[in-house]
Amino acid sequence: MKIITVSREFGSGGRELGKRLAGLLGFEYFDREIVTAISEQTKLNENYVESIIENHLPFNFPVSFGRTFSYYPITESSALKILSAQHKIIKEIASKENCVIVGRSANIILEEYNPFNIFVYAEMDSKIKRCRERAATEEHLTDNEMRKKIKQVDSYRAKNHAFVSDTKWGAKEGYHLCINTTGMEIKKIAEFTAQYSECWFKQHGVE
Repeated sequence: MKIITVSREFGSGGRELGKRLAGLLGFEYFDREIVTAISEQTKLNENYVESIIENHLPFNFPVSFGRTFSYYPITESSALKILSAQHKIIKEIASKENCVIVGRSANIILEEYNPFNIFVYAEMDSKIKRCRERAATEEHLTDNEMRKKIKQVDSYRAKNHAFVSDTKWGAKEGYHLCINTTGMEIKKIAEFTAQYSECWFKQHGVE
């Protein structure tokens, strides 16, 4: 299977890039759909599931536990149930069809599937601008408040990554392609990224 994972800084346009890539390549796209599937499987509220995945992982567990906890018996902890379900669902997706998966530490979870891993980032001013363009009309954050929100979300994502890997989130060693979207149109980036990914799959014998 051809699998693309997209890790991204908040406001960098990574979600849009992932969706456009899936459309250009004819792949299935997964992002929020994974949260919905976890909610259905665990019978837990969808918003609660997302809050656990994005913000409140049990970081007191060692890294080795994060890598292999699908083999551990599920405890009464809702967090562990959610994380175990996430591992299972992401691997099921990867085993069935060509796909683009945004976030969820999929690049680490799917290491054995040889995915093409992308990291999307941007300068802070660009991220603030993109967030404003996509913000709800009732949201009125100052630049400082927006900057704080972006840094907080990225901090959570870095911690989530640290839970399953000892490679630093965003470090070039952990990805096949790092993309700076500052001042760039995501639609244009998606076009050459799709071409690059196809070359990568061909070079690595992934069908």
